[in-house]
Amino acid sequence: MNVQFLNRAIEIASRESKDGQNGPFGAVVAFNDTLISEGWNQVVETNDPTAHAEIVAIRKACRKLGRFELNDCTLYTSCEPCPMCLSAIYWARIPIVCYASTKEDAEKAGFDDDFIYKELVIPMDKRQVRFVQELRTQGNRVFDAWTHNPNKRMY
Repeated sequence: MNVQFLNRAIEIASRESKDGQNGPFGAVVAFNDTLISEGWNQVVETNDPTAHAEIVAIRKACRKLGRFELNDCTLYTSCEPCPMCLSAIYWARIPIVCYASTKEDAEKAGFDDDFIYKELVIPMDKRQVRFVQELRTQGNRVFDAWTHNPNKRMY
């Protein structure tokens, strides 16, 4: 772990949230002990609910390295990742995440993601968001075609 990179993530969180418009979150991705990307919460400024610091940093790192897997990188973030960012970390195959504040610390500051964790274990028909399934057969035809496509690139 590189404390300088974690400090950098915290500095970014502080700098970018000073005006109160961006959330107080910062993240950096390191490859071979070199900082290759930075991100901060840009949800409000971009009107994008997925523009969390970790995801912004992951997107930039992938573009810079020209690949979608970051299995040889480390993510440093000012706070324990939310469920969405955690999923992005897993999809990017990042093996190490170093963080400063906990999700409980974030909750005290008004960022409560615990309801999402709770929703994930509830059957779909009991969740707060209504899920409606239709056209399963048609949807599965796409998976069939993908399964038999000799040119598919797995990820």
